[in-house]
Amino acid sequence: MFRAPHTFMRLDLFLKASRLCLRRTVAQELCDAGAVFVSDAPAKSSRVVRVGDEIILRRRGQVLKLRVAMLPATRQLARSEASQLYEIISNSREAEETEETENTFDPIVST
Repeated sequence: MFRAPHTFMRLDLFLKASRLCLRRTVAQELCDAGAVFVSDAPAKSSRVVRVGDEIILRRRGQVLKLRVAMLPATRQLARSEASQLYEIISNSREAEETEETENTFDPIVST
């Protein structure tokens, strides 16, 4: 049976279908933590996404900015098809605020 593609989808369902998050609950937790933005605004997991929306996903020091290319007709997709749902705009690491300290200790060697 042919199903017409959706024109909109919940954000948490999209993140799961696109395999950007392994489970829907993980996607919901990321949204609740403020790590997901849609169109530069913090997004709730129930927010509707459409083709063309830009999503920013922050996790583990990584910032992934992507554009929704298409929405799936079904909730479950093959792994090979999941990456076709979005196009990556940028993928970068957040600036880490840890400073490397050099060992300035110079031991005195006696002979």
